[in-house]
Amino acid sequence: MTEEEVATCIRRAAEGAQDAHRELYQRFHGAVRRVALGYSALGPAEVEDVVQETFVRAFRELPRLQHPRAFGSWLVTIARHHAQSLSRGAQLRGRAAEDLALELESTTPAIPPALELERRVAVVRELIESLPEGPEKETVRLFYLEGELSAREIAERLGLGKSAVTMRLERFRARVKRQLLSRLLAAGVG
Repeated sequence: MTEEEVATCIRRAAEGAQDAHRELYQRFHGAVRRVALGYSALGPAEVEDVVQETFVRAFRELPRLQHPRAFGSWLVTIARHHAQSLSRGAQLRGRAAEDLALELESTTPAIPPALELERRVAVVRELIESLPEGPEKETVRLFYLEGELSAREIAERLGLGKSAVTMRLERFRARVKRQLLSRLLAAGVG
C-alpha cells in the first residue's frame, strides 16, 4: 500500500467505511502486535487486548488525525501506552499476589492431617448425597462411604456383575472429578 493509498484509506475510514477499517487493520496490525509482544509481562490475552484496543481507539479518534502520514507512528504510540498500562497492572497484580501468599504462609497455621482428611471425606460425602437416588448412588455409597467393600463384594450384595459395578464407579469418577477438585481447592484442601 503506497502512502497515497494509506491516506485515502484513512480518509475513508474516518468517514466510517468498514472496508477501509479492515484494510488499515490488515496493513498495521503486525506492527501493533510487535509492540505489545515487546512487553514481557503481557500474556497472549493481554497482547490481543492491546491490538484490539489500539485499533478501537485509533478508529474512534481517526477524524482528529491531521496528518495521514503520521498514522503508523500514531498507532504505535497508542499501542505502546496501552501495553505499558497493562504491563504495569500485571506487574502490580503479580507483586500483590506474591505479598499475599507470603502473608498467608506466615499467618495461617497448617491444617492437621486428621482435619484435612475429615474435610476431604465431608466433600466426598456431600457429592455422593447430591446424586439422584438410584443404583449408581447406592454403588458409590457402598464403595466410598462404607469403604470396606470391594467391587466384587458390592456386585454380590447388589446382584450385579463386577463389571457393572466398575462401570458405575468409573461414571461417578468421571462425572464428579472436576467438581471434587474445584471444591477441594475452594476449601483450601489439597
